[in-house]
Amino acid sequence: MRKDITIVADVREERGKNAAFRLRAAGKSPATVYGLSSDPVAIAISPKEIGKILQSASGHNTVFTLDISGKENTLAMIIDWQLHPVKETILHVDLLRIDPAKRIHVKIPVHTSGDPKGVKIQGGIYDIVTREIEIECLPNDIPESYNVDVTELLIGQSVRASDIPLAGSAKLLSAPDLVISHVVSGKASAETETDANAEPEVVKKGKKEDPDAKKK
Repeated sequence: MRKDITIVADVREERGKNAAFRLRAAGKSPATVYGLSSDPVAIAISPKEIGKILQSASGHNTVFTLDISGKENTLAMIIDWQLHPVKETILHVDLLRIDPAKRIHVKIPVHTSGDPKGVKIQGGIYDIVTREIEIECLPNDIPESYNVDVTELLIGQSVRASDIPLAGSAKLLSAPDLVISHVVSGKASAETETDANAEPEVVKKGKKEDPDAKKK
């Protein structure tokens, strides 16, 4: 989703671990911008501004304006980021230049709402299999998420990727029969768990013992 957000960045002249350490000590994070048949550009960017985008409703699917001082002004998206294993501060960011007229591939979260009848009335178990689908669309049409009402689901019924209503320029890329969630019977779930916990059969390998050998 395109937002009216502008992040200012500077071209990063120095490379290497020591340069990155000094950059982070100064309150910036190293980043790289790719895409649109242009050369990658190493930049220094505000980790706080990137953090705000990642924590927003549209998250890394947010399309924003990247203003690289003295270099270029372009629409961009966050495509990858690295966090500190303990402090969880942003260590590095990869950005992708975006052309608003070109379709892109994105993964969109899928949320479900409602209490399935298969659980309330039939005593089944509601199981969420996956929480996102992949679509292709124009940058301005990227949705924050999809929501599906599962109230009418009965035992044995499911919500699949093809059941999710797409709008605008969005085209489904995930397999249409991809299961988002379903209701299974409590018995079936118990049998599956029992099978999973069962000890595997041990098959002995090696030379078979000759029954006549003991008689000698």
